[in-house]
Amino acid sequence: MKLGIDFGTTRIVVAAADRGNYPLVPFETNDGTFEWFPPLVAMKGDAVKGEERRYGWDAYALQAEPGWTILRSLKRCLEHAGPETLLAGPQGPVPLADLMFGLTAALRDALAARFSAAEPLEVMLGVPANANSNQRFLTVEAFRRAGFSVLGLLNEPSAASIEFGHRQKTTGRILVYDLGGGTFDVSLVELDTRTHTVVACEGISTLGGDDFDLILAEMAVGPEKLGSMELGDLFRLDEECRRQKEALHPNSRRIVIDLDSVQEGMGQAIIPVADFYARCRPLLEDTLDATRRLASEGSLEALYVTGGGSELPLVARVLREEFGRKVKRSEYTRSATAIGLAIQADATSGYALREMFTRNFGVWRESDEGRRMVFDPIFPRATRLPAAGDPPLSVRRRYRPVHNVGDFRYLEASQVDDDGQPSGDITVWDEILFQFDPALADTGQLEATHVEHSDRAAIQQIEEQYACDASGVVTVTIRNLTSHYGREYKLGRWSAKTAVAAPARKRSRKASS
Repeated sequence: MKLGIDFGTTRIVVAAADRGNYPLVPFETNDGTFEWFPPLVAMKGDAVKGEERRYGWDAYALQAEPGWTILRSLKRCLEHAGPETLLAGPQGPVPLADLMFGLTAALRDALAARFSAAEPLEVMLGVPANANSNQRFLTVEAFRRAGFSVLGLLNEPSAASIEFGHRQKTTGRILVYDLGGGTFDVSLVELDTRTHTVVACEGISTLGGDDFDLILAEMAVGPEKLGSMELGDLFRLDEECRRQKEALHPNSRRIVIDLDSVQEGMGQAIIPVADFYARCRPLLEDTLDATRRLASEGSLEALYVTGGGSELPLVARVLREEFGRKVKRSEYTRSATAIGLAIQADATSGYALREMFTRNFGVWRESDEGRRMVFDPIFPRATRLPAAGDPPLSVRRRYRPVHNVGDFRYLEASQVDDDGQPSGDITVWDEILFQFDPALADTGQLEATHVEHSDRAAIQQIEEQYACDASGVVTVTIRNLTSHYGREYKLGRWSAKTAVAAPARKRSRKASS
């Protein structure tokens, strides 16, 4: 069975490829049938039994229960995570990779209950357009460990463009405005009859529909009360605000929050819709800035609006003020990405997608015998990724070094200025040490080695070979060609791998105050 899985911040949505149709996969629970799976982990520490964990719908049912710690929005944790990143749990730090595995394994069990147990689950996964290499790696690794056969990764707006093209049968350039539960992405996509080419991407990894829920919760009880609430009450308030937000329509004038459903005796909070929208609007202005930048790159056939967060009526209003009739709101705001992924997973659909690097990926290098640092872009922004099944992109660098140890400091940058230096949004990746001097070839830990000029290293020829696969995962192999040794590294933002992150209660945003 071929599936498209949109691994969202607040909901996981799955679509199946079924003889040219791409229906959503329903999940049956005691409370009814839902077309999504909750990306939640519930944890409880017990001195006798040890730590208990529940995932998915089992975790969802425990959110209001005392004693349980609920980990939500794991997708946001991936952006800054590595293979050894830890999250704080009731019995101590817990590896994020183990939680991801438990969650994806629970999803697989739920899917196996609907399909033949002997039938392999082949999946195309969605990731944010600005997801870095480690986020892509950790997502794929979790699904593979859980027993899925991963066909590939697609950027979420790109997948939505496939759903749009499949349904509308149109050609030309479209902007995909994807405001989900926890992230925002916008992509400029060139549609041909069967080939979709990503031209450019922008994104905000910390903005989504959750933030509108938070604003409504703050308006209902006040920021002080919100910050001191117990987890069970906080969950009930969040659910009540989400329900009332999702019930809004263009003619709504007020929002009634039933606080008695949160805690008996709290009464009601009545909030004018105009006041709520006034607090939300600054967040949407951030998305407009990114959308305007891409819209300036040529004529548009449509601005395709998708993602659960875009169901807020204010979103369509703000976009129409700017883009008029070009705005086309998806009929499947919560599921367009999953449907597009399922179409891409279906070999018979005939669609081809060409992805690209959304940022400049490169490394700092010493120049002028170490007197200044220069940025060497290995994969510049807009470099095309290979299609699924094609060989990886390959870039080589060869040189004779000056020092005994090479210190490779990798980074991503949204822009490169006129002097070739990284600018804009800069993300620091790994720092890798490699022994240029063959006398250090067998030294395992180089952190304590003093870096110095080396005549012996200067006669060695070094080669760096970078490879990037269709999923956007980058590896580098560094070799000493003269003395015949080398090492391979999978690159990512693993720098904070020993940090222990606390599970989020509620986020606060300056823009909402």
